[in-house]
Amino acid sequence: MSTADRAGTLLLVYNMDHRDLRIIAARPDGTQSIGRAVTLLRLVAAEGAPGASLSGLVEASGLSKPTCRRILMALIDAGLAEQDPLTRRYLLGPEAYVLGALAAERFGIHRLALEGATRLAHETGDAAFVQVRRDWFAVCLHREDGTYPIRSHVLRAGDRYPLGAGAAGIALLAALPDADIVSALTANEQLFADRYPTLTRSLLEDLVVEARQQGYGFNRGLIFPGSWGMGMAVRDPQGRPDFCLSLAAIEGRMQPDRVPHLVRLLRTEVKRLETRLKSFAANSKTRATMAPVAKGAPRRTSERR
Repeated sequence: MSTADRAGTLLLVYNMDHRDLRIIAARPDGTQSIGRAVTLLRLVAAEGAPGASLSGLVEASGLSKPTCRRILMALIDAGLAEQDPLTRRYLLGPEAYVLGALAAERFGIHRLALEGATRLAHETGDAAFVQVRRDWFAVCLHREDGTYPIRSHVLRAGDRYPLGAGAAGIALLAALPDADIVSALTANEQLFADRYPTLTRSLLEDLVVEARQQGYGFNRGLIFPGSWGMGMAVRDPQGRPDFCLSLAAIEGRMQPDRVPHLVRLLRTEVKRLETRLKSFAANSKTRATMAPVAKGAPRRTSERR
């Protein structure tokens, strides 16, 4: 997937699957270093609490060991990463937490959806997830495990995958306009061929049709045999399908006799979350309107004389 500036100049080319984020090309003006740092930060975040090893980061990023280490040292100096003195593995640093907390005040989805995910996990006994759409990908923000002793461990917070892969990916893809579906499948065509060969384009198109008819995406062990899931898109106050709530369980817990019950629970939480998002957006707008204008703040262009 290419990232380009407005003039069409190639900046970075990524394989955006979080398991294989590789920098292929970049502009030699400093953008390359920023892109590499962001890539390593995402890779570190994807490993969660255990942390990421240097060798693993080198392999996943495609960077040389000296370059990888140098960027990691810069991230540590900035507080965005840190190294465990015992395991020597790399983890997100305190400044990453601060930035995430500040971003949460604007976007709010994690905090607003956490209660619903917890309720879903408690009521179903299975794993519940909060996921967000980023361009033609889905990112798992939160996983809440239920009490059922046999669990599906195929998805964790920080995982990134193309729309169409997994229950949430199917649900989010199906919720997009037809033109965007074509764009998403085209942009990720090589990634599907390399990493998800069983998910052919024709199969993905069939899954989109089914999801639109049913109102939810259904993954019948298409990626990992025996690991099933269902996801339902959550629309923001502007109607964009930018979020998703989903459930994952072993095959025996998503058979026809139980599916309607799970769908009802998901639909209830989706409606509840959409209501909370609208309230959050309205309150944010009110706060912005009431915020005092700083002295000496520059006037808008239309106000200049």
